[in-house]
Amino acid sequence: MMLTVTGGVMASEESFEPGKFIFGHTRNAYGWHITTLTKENGEKQHVSIPLPVIVKSANNGWMFFSSEHLEEGSYVCDGAEFRLSEDPTMVGRLVEVVDGEEVRPWDLSITKDVMEVLIAAGFLLIVFFSLTRHYKRNPMKAPGGFLGCIEVVVLFIVNEVCKPCIGKDYKRYTPYLLTVFFFIWTLNLLGMIPIFPGGANVTGNLAVTMVLASVSFVFINVFASKEYWKDIFLVPASPMWLKVPVPIMPLLEFVGVFTKPLALMIRLFANILAGHIIELVFMVLIFIFGMKSQSMGAGVGVFSVLFAFFMQVLEVLLASIQAYVFTLLSAVFIGLSKVESE
Repeated sequence: MMLTVTGGVMASEESFEPGKFIFGHTRNAYGWHITTLTKENGEKQHVSIPLPVIVKSANNGWMFFSSEHLEEGSYVCDGAEFRLSEDPTMVGRLVEVVDGEEVRPWDLSITKDVMEVLIAAGFLLIVFFSLTRHYKRNPMKAPGGFLGCIEVVVLFIVNEVCKPCIGKDYKRYTPYLLTVFFFIWTLNLLGMIPIFPGGANVTGNLAVTMVLASVSFVFINVFASKEYWKDIFLVPASPMWLKVPVPIMPLLEFVGVFTKPLALMIRLFANILAGHIIELVFMVLIFIFGMKSQSMGAGVGVFSVLFAFFMQVLEVLLASIQAYVFTLLSAVFIGLSKVESE
């Protein structure tokens, strides 16, 4: 893996922007920033890991290049000009300049969040293949150490979430629920690590939580029983005047079909993003008061670091809780869709 070092402006010419700092650390990126070094002359150098950019130009078709070309501003490749937008509605997103206007191209780039997803997936594959290999070699012996802890978590999800919430058909949905739990849990924990291979705010990205919620939506509704859909549109327990001539109750029940995955999406996104922002806010206070005076910055720094450490400890718990809640609610909604005729 190659590191790139790019130059910057003089430190004295830069002004600290709290909003840019906070959202710059929580936003997706085309390169993986490692650190920023300051030379003796005050010039800053950004050390980062370049990632592959895969875009479809309006005129030149699909193009491939390294994200390091975007760190110096616009990049021209085969007559097509690309840059990171500074438009408030598209800050940090890759755009193509066509006739002086910014146009969003088809973008399949391996961004920081995508790379974090691949790292998490690779880690989980190694863990569970190792667990499978252990049971093939020792079918009557429980694993120890880290693999033993993983087995305990698996049994907890199966016995305390899948079985009670779904019922007799729980085995059909257990692989998905286990996958989504460990996937979210791993991403949450990786997001807490400030250096590579962690630090990406994946589950605090609305696009990621939307995909996860959409998969749960499919499992909830596509494999639902006929009685579930009859209850949605007929609502047998409601009085007739709520169903005709204006179908109030069926309409509310149908809206509920979409609010369930929406709740899954927003809950995970909001909680993880809020946790990261709170930690960054306390870090920002050090710089804000430090610009006033060094003594104020040092005093606030002690408080901020201690509180940020406390929040980091809470985030370890939050990372586990949010993975559990997403899995639990998905199991509950799946169980509710398995209505059987009496």
